[in-house]
Amino acid sequence: MEADPPSCIRRDRSADGLQEAPSPTAVALAAQVASNFGGSAHAVLHYGSRAQGRASRPDSAFDFFVVVTSYDEAYRVAATMLGPRCRPRLAVALAQLLPPNAMSIRRYGPSGEQEAKCLIISKRDLQRECSARARDHFVQARMAQTVRLAWARDAASADAVLASVRQARDRSFDWTRVFLPSSFDLPQFCRTLIGVSFAHEIRAEGVGHVEVLLTAQRDLLCAIYHPLLEEAAAHGALERLGDVYRQRHQVGWWRRWRVRSYFRWSKVRTTVRLLKHPFLYDDWLEYLTRKIDRSTGQKITLTAREQRRPLIFLWPRVFRYLRSRPQRGH
Repeated sequence: MEADPPSCIRRDRSADGLQEAPSPTAVALAAQVASNFGGSAHAVLHYGSRAQGRASRPDSAFDFFVVVTSYDEAYRVAATMLGPRCRPRLAVALAQLLPPNAMSIRRYGPSGEQEAKCLIISKRDLQRECSARARDHFVQARMAQTVRLAWARDAASADAVLASVRQARDRSFDWTRVFLPSSFDLPQFCRTLIGVSFAHEIRAEGVGHVEVLLTAQRDLLCAIYHPLLEEAAAHGALERLGDVYRQRHQVGWWRRWRVRSYFRWSKVRTTVRLLKHPFLYDDWLEYLTRKIDRSTGQKITLTAREQRRPLIFLWPRVFRYLRSRPQRGH
């Protein structure tokens, strides 16, 4: 990937949604999540279906990035708060190998149980994965869409984390243009940005989910990426003709190969990342079957043997699902 473009200091940052208040429930849950990691908690970012306002079922999890200063300290404190299921030594080793780790944290309130799906990432790794040095696209794919700051240790922590998110967004034209035609408009740019990210992960949802994501976030995405395209036009990369942008120069074959190779490798890493769930994510099998049910309407009933020994007996079902999943073939 190429070097990061400089941020445009004149750009209006008030419309990017990062500091719009999440729901009170999300704020309360984020504060509890942060408390489980003690002084290592740096900030908590809310993303996903609930942040976008499209969660349709009460059992939908709240998605958070938990930014910590140190994996060692974060998981050591979490083990004292959450018990042995945290497995701190294993968690630290896996975080250093392939960040972020996913964990489930639950909160029991007056309205019932709420589940937080937490992606634990260090401040250092967040900065890297939002930059041109990113090892895969997993983090940037999520930062490119709706993200809300749900909790921060202090103003300096908030500023540092939000700067990383904005850096990831500032870079989006650099890779999205490889998949764009010579002429395109703002909605097509947003659709391509989401679609490319979606296509390079194994997802439960069908290809039509890209339009669902675009519809739910259309105004926000346009507010984020219109200034970016205008900046590209001002620097000569694009020519604006009314509502249409035209790429002034074709992307060279070497650049195309590098970007496409990066996304192919990213899909491998993102798939391998799923293999960490059985070791770190509490009730991972129940979460997975509920997600497939919510996303596709396909009810999965596991046998007693599959429930007792999923890492041994679940593989045939996994391979059948991968062959027939809604995303396949598009």
